Amino acid sequence: MLVKEKFPIAEIRVPVKRKKTLEADKVMALAEDILENGQLTPIRVRQDDKGYVLIEGFHRLEALRALGEETIEGYRVKARLH
Repeated sequence: MLVKEKFPIAEIRVPVKRKKTLEADKVMALAEDILENGQLTPIRVRQDDKGYVLIEGFHRLEALRALGEETIEGYRVKARLH
């Protein structure tokens, strides 16, 4: 069972391929929604030796970063490396 945790935004790395999918309009819309309703959907990360790697929730991460937040709610998942 996954348990929600708070993760330091500064310790979450985004894979290069994922960075190319960023949509600024979507980030701003999510930031406004988070201001009104809070973060409703947790992100997913996996832990590695340098911190955390984002698995899911890039736009949520960037919306909270834009709002100046230092932490984000998420789930730590175990991902196999292929």
